[in-house]
Amino acid sequence: MGTARVLIVDDHAGFRSFARSLLESEGYVVVSEAEDGRSAIAAVSESRPDVVLLDVQLPDMDGFEVTRRLLASPDPPPIVLTSTRDAADYGQRLESSGARGFIPKSELSGSALETLLEGP
Repeated sequence: MGTARVLIVDDHAGFRSFARSLLESEGYVVVSEAEDGRSAIAAVSESRPDVVLLDVQLPDMDGFEVTRRLLASPDPPPIVLTSTRDAADYGQRLESSGARGFIPKSELSGSALETLLEGP
């Protein structure tokens, strides 16, 4: 996907900084960051990212609710959920969320993101 434009959504500034450095070093362009669900929804309409890297645990609404709201809008970007918890902790909610996929924070990489974006 090359120079995909990414919105990083996480309530921890340290993780946003880490994810930005990691993804930019692998050729992604981070167009915006958000620290909660409401900011994420606004940032999608303002910055029009190619993909949203979205933390499941946010202070105002969880990543599943943010995903639902974004997917209800016209022409939503692909959404990749992330968490410090394992995918198994979320079970069926991940499958039915409408998100493109899930990457544990400890396994985040440009190639992991690209694999999900290329998808089936």
